[in-house]
Parts: sequence; C-alpha cells; structure tokens
Amino acid sequence: MHPRLVGIGELLWDLLPGGRQLGGAPANFSYHAAALGAEALLISRIGRDQLGHDALDQLKKLGLPVGGIEVDPTLPTGTVHVEVAVDGQPRYEISENVAWDVLRGEMAGWTTTAQAHGVCFGSLAQRSEPSRSTIRALVANSPGNALRIFDVNLRQHYFSKQIIEDSLNLANVLKVNETELPQLAEMLGLAGDPRMQISRLADRYNLRTVAYTRGGGGSLLLKDGAWSDHSGIRARVVDTVGAGDSFTAALAFGLMAGWNLDRVNDSSNRLAAYVCSCSGGMPPLPEKLRELFE
Repeated sequence: MHPRLVGIGELLWDLLPGGRQLGGAPANFSYHAAALGAEALLISRIGRDQLGHDALDQLKKLGLPVGGIEVDPTLPTGTVHVEVAVDGQPRYEISENVAWDVLRGEMAGWTTTAQAHGVCFGSLAQRSEPSRSTIRALVANSPGNALRIFDVNLRQHYFSKQIIEDSLNLANVLKVNETELPQLAEMLGLAGDPRMQISRLADRYNLRTVAYTRGGGGSLLLKDGAWSDHSGIRARVVDTVGAGDSFTAALAFGLMAGWNLDRVNDSSNRLAAYVCSCSGGMPPLPEKLRELFE
C-alpha cells in the first residue's frame, strides 16, 4: 500500500538567479513524496493570474494532482526572491499579502486530510489569518494515528513563540535544522547540547520523532527513545533550496514503511544530498535513488 501524504501551506515561485522554480516547503514535500512512490497531494492557494496558471501547469507536468489547490479571485500567486550565497545557502525575500495567506480549506482538502497517513505543515504559511486557522484545522482533521509533521521553516520575521508552541502541540513529528534548533532553544528555554534540547522537545510536546538536520554534517534522529546519528553524504552543492523538504518527505516515507531508524536516516540524507546538487527544490530523481525507497 502506498502511503497517502499531504503537504499543507505555501505554493509559490522561487525567483532564483538562474530563473524561476516552483517551490514552497509543502509543495517540495509533496513533490518528493510522490516521486518516492507515495500518493501525495498539496493543499494551497494561488492567484487567478499567469503565475497561478503556470503553477497549475507545472504541478500537472510533475505528476501532482491539483484538486487541493484553491484559486483566489484577487490576491496574486506567491513569489520569493532568492539569492544564493557562495556556499549554496539561500537568502529569501518573501512577498506578503498573497493567495496562500488566505487558505480557506475547500472540500478536497478536508476529504484528503481525513484519509491521510501523514500531513506536513510549517510556520511560514501560518503568518496570517485565515490560513493559520485553516492549516491547524486541516492537520487536526487527519486520523489520530497519522504522522503530523511540523517542519519548522523559520523565515524572516514570519513566526512567533505562540505559533511555534501551538504547532508543536498539534504535531507528533518535528523536523528542525541546525540554524532553527538554537532559535527554538532560546525561545522555549531549552538548555544543554542538541541531544538534550531534542530530548526535551520530544518529552515536553509528546513527539514520536524528532529529526535534526545539520546540512552537510548529516542528521540526528530520535524516535521513541532510540537515536540514529548520520554523518552526511558528500555532495557538490548547487543550492540547498528544497533539500530539507526532500529530507522530510523521505523521513515520512521511511517512518510509514516501518524501516529501522538508521535506514530512514541514511535514505533521507541521500535524497537531500542529491537535491543539493541540483538547482531548485523539485529536480527529477534518478532511478537509482528511487530504488532506495522500494
């Protein structure tokens, strides 16, 4: 049985130095989940404009269903200006007052989340109402045994302690990276080294799994008291856009498949390393990489 995985939140165009690429963390997650063999759906909102039309066309070309995409009659499709530093790390300037800020939750979204094995959401798309309330309601609509993955994605000033804590209380899986964990630790009063901070997050918010990614330094997973530490996969970095989202998709796929934690960690690192070697967050995956998930 193929897992049903749903990304909820922003769909946008990343305006990269080399041209525009379809993106947004939930969109990247949904794309990679589908590429790995899951039944994947994206729930988001676009404008009734050329960028929105092009986004729908691109999703269809990528093989993703578009039944969860709402169309706003007035607000524009989201865009992000992305500058890539010499180390491949992106810098973002995110447009405000765009269609995904007013996600309403149409029937396809409710039906899909009610049948999902896993849902993934972040903090960015919760920056405004009504999207904040809609996202939380859709996540809560998923079955009690589903993975509810909070991929923090701290961007610019579009987050708060309240949003973070509300999201952690709603989630049962957390994915956080090496720049975000110190911010969470300061915000939530978590002392100690990364392992101690991760343990305290898991205990305080009753999280089944915490994934801590360290860029080229690999990742650390905690699940039900067991640890897995991966040193990372060497890659020629073009940009890191979407790499973390691909890791999250692989993590969800592996957890749903019931793999041991080391296998989940290794396969997730391999996928993220490949995405770092490509431009944009949704590159086509080679068959050899897909085979790791069979």
